[in-house]
Amino acid sequence: MKFNILVIDDEKNIREGLGEYLKLDGYDVCLAADGREGLQEVERGEIDLVITDLRMPAMSGGELLKQVASRYPSVPVIVLTGHGTVEDAVEAMRSGAYDFITKPVNLDHLSLLVKRALERRELARRNEELLREVESQKRVSSIIGRSPAIQRIFELIRRVAPTKASVLITGESGVGKELVADALHNLSPRADKPFIKVHCAALAESLLESELFGHEKGSFTGAQARKKGRFELANEGTLFLDEIGEINQNVQIKILRVLQEKSFERVGAEETLEVDVRVIAATNRDLKEEIAMGTFREDLYYRLNVVNIHVPPIRERKDDIPILAQAFLREFADDNGKAVVGFDPKARAALYGYSWPGNVRELRNCIESAVVMAGSSLIGIDDLPPGVRNSADESVVRIPLGSSLAEAERVLIRDTLAAQGGNKSRTAEILGIGRKTLYQKIQDSGLEAGNASPE
Repeated sequence: MKFNILVIDDEKNIREGLGEYLKLDGYDVCLAADGREGLQEVERGEIDLVITDLRMPAMSGGELLKQVASRYPSVPVIVLTGHGTVEDAVEAMRSGAYDFITKPVNLDHLSLLVKRALERRELARRNEELLREVESQKRVSSIIGRSPAIQRIFELIRRVAPTKASVLITGESGVGKELVADALHNLSPRADKPFIKVHCAALAESLLESELFGHEKGSFTGAQARKKGRFELANEGTLFLDEIGEINQNVQIKILRVLQEKSFERVGAEETLEVDVRVIAATNRDLKEEIAMGTFREDLYYRLNVVNIHVPPIRERKDDIPILAQAFLREFADDNGKAVVGFDPKARAALYGYSWPGNVRELRNCIESAVVMAGSSLIGIDDLPPGVRNSADESVVRIPLGSSLAEAERVLIRDTLAAQGGNKSRTAEILGIGRKTLYQKIQDSGLEAGNASPE
C-alpha cells in the first residue's frame, strides 16, 4: 500500500524540499502553505500522515493539530518546530501530536518517525476494519437462517446497504421484512443517524399525510402545535415505510416528489424543506397487480423498487426451521426460567411437516407456547399447538417447482428423516437405499440429523 503524506509549511523551500525527500522514500506527497489549506486536504479523506510547522499565517499548526486530533484521530501528526519553540512542541504533544522534530530537519530521524507513525496508522486502520466486520456480523445476526434463499438475502444486504439506493422488500406477512430493513440501515453509512419506521397500514388515511410530512399549528382541526413529520425526523438517516401498498394515491404523489426532488412542505405550510433520506419500503401485496388495478402509481413503484429483496415464506425454506426454532427456544427458555434445551423427534417432525401460513411470526409464537407447556427438558409433540401437532401425521413431501434434482433429493431425505424421528435405518429402508449411501448423501448435502437415531 502506498501512503499519502501531507507537508504543511509556509516556507516554500522547506515544504518542497521535504516533499521531494519523502517522494524518494516511495510516498505520495501533498503540499500546503498554511493550516487552512492543509485542513482542506485532510478533509478530502486521503491523507495518512500530516507533517506540519507550528507557526503559520491563516491557521496555525497548533489549531490544525486540534482539528485533526478531534475529527480524524487515526491520522498521526508530526510537528516541525524551531529551536526557540520547543515548549510549543511539548504542548502540541499534549494536544495529540504523534511526535515533533526540530529545524533544521534531520532527514534520517524524520524517515524513522514517518515509518513508525505510518505503522501505527496502518494498525489503526486494520483495527477499524476488524471492528466493522464484527459489527457487521452482529447487525445481521437478527436474521437467522442457513438456507440458500437466506444466504442470498445476506449477500444482497451486504451489497446494497452501503449505497443510497431505495429498496423494496417483498414477501408474505410474518417472513421478517422488518429485520431486513434493520440490517440495511445498520450496515449502511447512516447507521449512527435516525432510523424512523412507519407502519402505513396502522394509520388512518387522514393522519398518514401529517405523520409523514408534519403540519403547522392550526392547519387542521386538532393541530394545536407544529409537528415534524417522519421524513423530517429521518433527515440524514433512513425511513422505513412498512406496508407501502396500503397508502392512498394522494400520499403516493407526495412520497414520489420527495424521492425525486428531496423536498416537501409540511401540511399547511408554504416553506419548502429539503431532506436527505434513504427510503426502504416493504409490502406483502403484489404491487404490479395494484398498478394494473389503478390503486398504486407505476412511477412510484419504479422509484421504490431500485433494488428488490424478496423474502420467501418459511414453507419454501424449511432448512431454516431447526435453527429458528432452536433460537426461539433459547430465548423463551431464558425468559421463563425453564431448563428446556431441545425437541424430541416427533416434535421436530411436526415442525417440519407444518406449512406455517403465518411464517416466522407463527413459528415464534408456537415455540413460545411450547416452552411454556413443556414439562421436561425436551419439547414433545403434545407441547405443540393442535394445528402444528396434527401435521406430524402428514405423509407428504413438498418440493417447490423449479427445484433441481439435487435440491429435490435433499428435501426428500430431510423430510423423510424428520418424519421417522431421525431414525436413519428406517429412512434408508423407505427411500430404498443402503444406510452407507444415506450417510454419504446426508454428509454431501450438508443436512444435520440433529439427535437422529442410528437404528
